[in-house]
Amino acid sequence: MKTKKIPLRSCVVTKEKLPKQELLRVVKTKEGTILVDLTGKQNGHGAYIKKDIATIEMARSKKLLNRHLECDVPDGIYQELIDIINNK
Repeated sequence: MKTKKIPLRSCVVTKEKLPKQELLRVVKTKEGTILVDLTGKQNGHGAYIKKDIATIEMARSKKLLNRHLECDVPDGIYQELIDIINNK
């Protein structure tokens, strides 16, 4: 029996290649709104970030998501990412 391929994605902060389950996706839609995509299927330009509070804080301080998504990411998105990690 064939083994199933695990999709890998790169974290925009650490540049690590990790399975999609270990990452969170932040999406900029065509309308310009920023969303946290828990399904991984939302349309738009996405950026993956590791499920680690220190990594999220580094992205906030260096404005890495702003640079990657080419728009201002509100602080509420970073807080939502931290809340998702704390609830799991």
